[in-house]
Amino acid sequence: MIHKIKSLYDEGKGLSIRAIARELGISRNTVKKYLRQDEEAIQKKQDDPSRFKKLDECRDHIIHLLQTFPLLSAVKVLRKLREKYPDIDVSGRSARRYISELKETHSLKQKRYYEPVLDMVPGVQCQIDGGELRKVLVEGVETTLYFVVFVLSYSRMMYVGLSRTPVDTERFIQMHDEAFRYFGGMPEECVYDQAKLVVIHEQYRELTLNQRFHAYATTAGFRIHACEGYDPQSKGKVEAGVKYVKINCLYGEEFSNWQLLEQHLMQWLDKTANTRTHGTTGESPIDRYVRDEQAQMKPYLTPDYLHRGSPHQTSRKVDKTGLVSWKANKYSVPMIWQQAKVGVREDGANLIMSDLESGQEITRHGLSTQKGGVIKNNDHYRNKAEQISELETQINQRIGEDDGQAICALLKHTHSKIYKDQLVGLRNLLKHHDMPPVLLAQLRDRTTLATSQIKEYLIAYQHHPERFTERPTHPPQPAKHSTASNPLSDYADITADTMEVNHDAIH
Repeated sequence: MIHKIKSLYDEGKGLSIRAIARELGISRNTVKKYLRQDEEAIQKKQDDPSRFKKLDECRDHIIHLLQTFPLLSAVKVLRKLREKYPDIDVSGRSARRYISELKETHSLKQKRYYEPVLDMVPGVQCQIDGGELRKVLVEGVETTLYFVVFVLSYSRMMYVGLSRTPVDTERFIQMHDEAFRYFGGMPEECVYDQAKLVVIHEQYRELTLNQRFHAYATTAGFRIHACEGYDPQSKGKVEAGVKYVKINCLYGEEFSNWQLLEQHLMQWLDKTANTRTHGTTGESPIDRYVRDEQAQMKPYLTPDYLHRGSPHQTSRKVDKTGLVSWKANKYSVPMIWQQAKVGVREDGANLIMSDLESGQEITRHGLSTQKGGVIKNNDHYRNKAEQISELETQINQRIGEDDGQAICALLKHTHSKIYKDQLVGLRNLLKHHDMPPVLLAQLRDRTTLATSQIKEYLIAYQHHPERFTERPTHPPQPAKHSTASNPLSDYADITADTMEVNHDAIH
């Protein structure tokens, strides 16, 4: 404690006494006392085994408690002491330290002795563990990423498999296939914790394995080694790897689509994770792998049933409108899959579309019993990255917060069901056109409003700004073509073809 206090104080150049007391959670008087004393003298006093401690008078009772109930925590021991000795004045920290020393000197509790996870012989072991990271921006949406980390115990070569959804057995198997193909071979055994993806049940260290995963391991040719329940220490390397992936690869990143996320991950593996100088081995994983481990890995071939996912799956080309043909009907997929190939299979009453490379599900629809229908999910045609709040903010920045909020409120009141589309159209319109204050004032006076009407006002203002110097009693209406002498005939010519507006086409 004294070393920390003097370091923080730094002969008056560091923190103040008040700040040190707040930082360490002690009183200012304690800080002052230690600053006045010599470090060596205090240390000598603290190390003196004959020094009296407040709990010494309770020592025999503490030993009795711990011998009778070896699993009692220091907090509970202190609570029992205070019941028996109400006048005792000792902090929780002092009690924990005192009780810990008693356990060490009196063998009051059977310690667990840890066997180190050794650097295995090359090609023998791979450690595997899963993780997740919340609130990663993918396509503008806060997304939870699920991933599984594979670390070769000898070289520390790493692979990471990604998933949009919690990893199921099918995806877990596919990730193993990806990892072994990335490594160019397979180890003799893989080490796991007791996740349900590997171990269904354990009793007396008798394991009931996930049969589907066990069948894959048997076919591929590697052993499954499950750690003892609730024992992450026996799987040390990959535990650090999960944290490394979260902090060094994913945290603080934004991705405009899933493909860019996957590219980022592969580049990170190739250029950072597997090329850095590892803190334990003192070598880069790739150098250590190529020199010592690659030749020791077992050959690996992807089992036939994994080549195309489900044996009942087939591939289909998505057309340019995002539709997949299946048994005389068409089904939609998200916009990013337009004109790509996807896997298609029936699962009971559902039609499931999946990524041919990863096997991940893209979307699913209920199977239609009719012919010639289009089964469409409208969300597939909406850019979810553009959230309403962000659109409102962009509009407020362009025309001012007061006017922006008023215009947005009118649009929402008039077109609540297509409010987001109205905002997208207005945002695009404002990118290319300034909004004059006189025009904003007239728009705010309306009781209803649509983006198409805002466009009409802008066009009219660009051609005849003088007509907007005074606020009219009624908003301008499109003129009739049949009245050639009408002073608003020019305005009619401009607006006659703009009564129906495709919001996506607004520039």
